[in-house]
Amino acid sequence: MPKRLRLTRRPNIAMSEDGFRKLRGLAKETGLDEGEFLSFLFEHWGSVINEEKFIARLRLFNSEIDARKR
Repeated sequence: MPKRLRLTRRPNIAMSEDGFRKLRGLAKETGLDEGEFLSFLFEHWGSVINEEKFIARLRLFNSEIDARKR
């Protein structure tokens, strides 16, 4: 019998509405709930992102974050 995925950590996180809608949509497309999808994403981080694009997008996000908070 396959080993069941146990979600033992429940972090309290804050997300933007856009980010949460995207998370819910991606999780629904894959047939997972939000926690399972985030677990998959972080467990396989190195193989699911393009590091150069990620760094560039993160820098852009950081440069715009103060304006987004208003």
